[in-house]
Amino acid sequence: MRKAITLAAFVVCAVPSAALAQSASIQGFGGITFDTSSVLNRTTTASALGGVVTADLTPNIQAVGEVGRLSDITPPLYDLLDFSPVQFRISAWYGEGGVRFIASRGLTVRPYGEATAGFARLSTGVSGLGNPLAPFIEAGLPFLTRNEPLLGLGGGMLIERGPITVDLGYRYKKITASNVVSAINGGNPYQVNEARFGLGVRF
Repeated sequence: MRKAITLAAFVVCAVPSAALAQSASIQGFGGITFDTSSVLNRTTTASALGGVVTADLTPNIQAVGEVGRLSDITPPLYDLLDFSPVQFRISAWYGEGGVRFIASRGLTVRPYGEATAGFARLSTGVSGLGNPLAPFIEAGLPFLTRNEPLLGLGGGMLIERGPITVDLGYRYKKITASNVVSAINGGNPYQVNEARFGLGVRF
């Protein structure tokens, strides 16, 4: 009797585990970040890219992990420098994890929403200085490189056909900076809006 109970418990635990192991996906994506300045009355854009891994926890909940790079999250006000030879940029590598709520399997189009948290590594860069102070300024920039907390929200829809998935989505990320990096943005968090297209495979 004890052996039967043990075997039954093993089957109950093993079958969902095996099912979940087959219900995962990996995806690469590219995107465009955008921000609007009320002062300049213009919208700035930059590129984003990365990868996403998901695994089913239940039919409607997935664990999600993401790594990527935001090529430029500089506040739009600094676009005034476009009229000068000096170019100033803030970029970020990031990693985050969280949960995704998604429509049931079996649908060709599966809407979803997700919430994530992680860290972003902010880096600054300046070019076009062309003066004797340039080497000293460039030497000091690495000291502004920092790891900062990141929170994210997103939504979209997955279009699935066999093992292939297409992701059309939107992401909002909030990066809480500190010290000088925060001062560059007037003491405010960096807020990133991103429209993305992803292509992946599920297994």
